[in-house]
Amino acid sequence: MISPEFLLTSLVVVLVPGTGVVYTVSTGLAQGRRAALFAALGCTLGIVPHLAATVLGLAALMHASALAFQALKFAGVLYLLYIAWATWRDSSAFAVDGSLARTPPSGLVLKAFLLNILNPKLTIFFLAFLPQFVDAQAARPMLQLLALAGVFMVMTFAVFAVYGALAHAFRARVIGSARVQAWLRRGFAATFAGLGLRLATTER
Repeated sequence: MISPEFLLTSLVVVLVPGTGVVYTVSTGLAQGRRAALFAALGCTLGIVPHLAATVLGLAALMHASALAFQALKFAGVLYLLYIAWATWRDSSAFAVDGSLARTPPSGLVLKAFLLNILNPKLTIFFLAFLPQFVDAQAARPMLQLLALAGVFMVMTFAVFAVYGALAHAFRARVIGSARVQAWLRRGFAATFAGLGLRLATTER
């Protein structure tokens, strides 16, 4: 049911840095390994609505409807630009003294969840990607589709958790000075803004 080709393709897709990876790494640098795990969890949960849309056929509707796709796309763009603006303004984001208030786990999960749910390309990706690995002759193709999606989600969480752990490992060393903190903050803000602009220019 789970072919080596599917595992390899999924791993490549998950490893490629995108919005979720950037957010998880920035969270690991700013708030540590535990916070990065919650960010990874939120990014993984953000896959569920896209999977549901694929299973229910909403992805095909979105692919056919330019208006629906554009509406969700620009909601995602606005949210990414908001994250970029908030990161740019928060001069305490990468402080390591531990005295500053941190985003609660629920807030981390919610922000990561929104980053993924507002990306319409994920829905189109699932529509084009998963069916390729479903055996048309299978007795229960829907069950196989859900199993493939489950493996993809587990892989996403594991890879993102590793990214977050690596960010945490270099946290104190990398951001030990105010200058490095400022460059990191601006760099992540620019990256989020760039991802938003790239999403704004993508087509279905």
